[in-house]
Amino acid sequence: MDVNVLLFKFSLLLYLVATVMYLLAVVSNKSSEDRRGRTALALAFAVHTITLVVRFVSAGYTPVTNLHESLSFFAWALAGTFLLVDRRLHMVVLAAATSTIVLVLMLLGSVLPIQTQNLKPALNSFWLPVHVGFAFLGDAVFTVAFVAAVFYLLQERMLKSKKFSALYYRLPSLDTLDTLNYRCLTFGFPLMTLGIITGAVWAEEAWGTYWSWDPKETWALITWFLYAALLHGRLTTGWRGRRAAILAIVGFLFLLFTFLGVNLLLPGLHSYASMSG
Repeated sequence: MDVNVLLFKFSLLLYLVATVMYLLAVVSNKSSEDRRGRTALALAFAVHTITLVVRFVSAGYTPVTNLHESLSFFAWALAGTFLLVDRRLHMVVLAAATSTIVLVLMLLGSVLPIQTQNLKPALNSFWLPVHVGFAFLGDAVFTVAFVAAVFYLLQERMLKSKKFSALYYRLPSLDTLDTLNYRCLTFGFPLMTLGIITGAVWAEEAWGTYWSWDPKETWALITWFLYAALLHGRLTTGWRGRRAAILAIVGFLFLLFTFLGVNLLLPGLHSYASMSG
């Protein structure tokens, strides 16, 4: 078996173990399971990092040029981002949800071909890792904001109805979730902005124009405006709580469509099919 395939599958297995450990921690409310989950997630991230490095060395390019590679890279960025967040907050319910998303991304990637390809000249550029790095890191931070927003709304609903499930007693406070949502926004928005700017610079180098209104560019700009509106509301009019959580969820849905839906449904210069050599 190819070493890239073997390492990817090992990473997938470790993410599965981490997810199971975190889910057990939520159910049992035992700190030992939480620690095991955190250890497994850190180990999975480390092996996944090696997987990407090996693939980079063997392929000769940053492994983000097809759907399998992009799903894998997104999962890696999300796992790494959450590990940084979790170093201070230790929120087991959010860890279980985030590791589940990582696992789903890896499972989706596992059913796609794991193969290298000859890059088109436009992709063989210094800007590939720079643009993609900013974009995926921004996406990862906004995914954490999405998870925090979902649990904010769930907890708020339980408080209003005065019907408390076992999950309620595992959740951080509404204030903690709202603060995490805001901090993710303040980190994610600059990353998304840099992703769009570096993409425009790269487009000018590759295609002779900074902006061509390609479907990917258009939906990325729409998503950027949505998050810009949310950040503006947070900073100037004091948007908090439910409204901010709902907009964070809507923003993530737009982000997800920009990442997957556009490539699969609206062919253009950024389609994965156009990236194959």
